[in-house]
Amino acid sequence: MALISHESSVTSPLSAPQAPGFTKPHAVRPLVSAHDVSRQWGKGSNAQLGVDRVDLNIGSGELAAIVGPSGSGKSTLGALIAGIDRPTSGSLVVDGERIDQLSTDQLARWRGRNVGIVFQDFHLLPTLSAAENVELAITLSGRSVGRSKRRAETREALSSVGLADKVRRLPNELSGGEQQRVAIARAVVNRPRLIVADEPTGSLDQAAGSTVFELLAGLRRDGTTVVFITHDRALAAEADRRIEMLDGSVSRHSAGGVDVRIPLTADTLVAGVQ
Repeated sequence: MALISHESSVTSPLSAPQAPGFTKPHAVRPLVSAHDVSRQWGKGSNAQLGVDRVDLNIGSGELAAIVGPSGSGKSTLGALIAGIDRPTSGSLVVDGERIDQLSTDQLARWRGRNVGIVFQDFHLLPTLSAAENVELAITLSGRSVGRSKRRAETREALSSVGLADKVRRLPNELSGGEQQRVAIARAVVNRPRLIVADEPTGSLDQAAGSTVFELLAGLRRDGTTVVFITHDRALAAEADRRIEMLDGSVSRHSAGGVDVRIPLTADTLVAGVQ
């Protein structure tokens, strides 16, 4: 069984190049569209700039890697796309929603219903079983789901990551790779169109990391957009789209090995917002 399924068809992540160094944008509107997005803390001489005037599009059903050294702004950009944080300035549209304009409460509700998040350190509650950690995500999403349906969805999510036989285990009874697979099950259980994974293999050995990466990469076959943040350039090379960050800015943006420039239009900016 697939981890997740969406009814919309998946289009190719690339259009044919028009000229060297240029790739056409998606024929369909992007799932993620950022224009002139910045994130700054403090003011004046004490100001710290985490993300600096970023423009990018990420299409539906793509596996997109945000890569760069420590301090490059990649995790900050991932947090903005996931709705964990909000931009100081600029326009950020995810799945037709101007999330930069949402209040704190609105953003939290939107995030719970529309985004699955996978962290490097798992963030599982230690006193809850694998099943209870996953089921909690359904409860917090605000979806109206009865108890029996919640449990059925939880079992399905854990089965999809190969943990059907470990639903009652506590996190400390699972290996690191298994804990991360529980975290993926938690991220997909509400069937979001977007998954954001911040260094999901960073705490794992090579074998466990490969398993986790394959699970995440497989999601795009069913139309889910996966954005993963990584130091690992070998993993980033497997992505449909690669966004390289340096000093808070996008230093290179490529898809299929071809450099991409995004011609930002009014339609692209609103990305379906009416």
